[in-house]
Amino acid sequence: MTYTGDVQVGGPADVRELPKLTVSKLAVGPYDNNAYLLRCTDTGDGLLIDAAAEPDRLLALIGDRPISTIVTTHQHGDHWQALEQVAKVTGAQVIAHPLDAPGLPIAVHRTVEHGDRLTVGVVTLEVIHLRGHTPGSIALLYDGGEEAGQHLFTGDSLFPGGVGNTWKDAERFERLYTDVVERVFDRLPDGTWVYPGHGKDTTLGAERPHLAEWKARGW
Repeated sequence: MTYTGDVQVGGPADVRELPKLTVSKLAVGPYDNNAYLLRCTDTGDGLLIDAAAEPDRLLALIGDRPISTIVTTHQHGDHWQALEQVAKVTGAQVIAHPLDAPGLPIAVHRTVEHGDRLTVGVVTLEVIHLRGHTPGSIALLYDGGEEAGQHLFTGDSLFPGGVGNTWKDAERFERLYTDVVERVFDRLPDGTWVYPGHGKDTTLGAERPHLAEWKARGW
């Protein structure tokens, strides 16, 4: 596998070819946001996770192949600066959690809750609600089984080295930590690949030994 997930703003996308899904990771904008273009290899349909910034680069990544969906992982402005323009050009359906949808610059076409399913072509993605970084933060899980493994797109809720920022609010941290443990670590295997909203990728196996440390430090 040549995919590393190590991308730089202004640089090319890193592309991962899975049996049913192609994942293209692109770093954009002044906050080094990650945007992910998922394409079904059977149908060519596309789904974009976080139209964060630099719409021209995102549209170049999409190219002349259609995308049906744009998912915004949460309401923070650095994750949707390009949303309006990319949605207008592509005609894609805009999706977010109902608690964060009002914070987006355009109206969403559909809201999703914990456990809902989204499709890109013949591929199914599961919505995982991870409360704490924002009230309506969501992750998307592609479970490719033994053939492709598990792939989790976590927005700003889980990174290498810890959960997302909860601004030293103990209640918000406890909520996010609990959701991440119960909804992610307790049910998914160590080989699950984590694609965060900023920076490098990781795996659940690399992070699992540090869960007690995260809880003790409170961030």
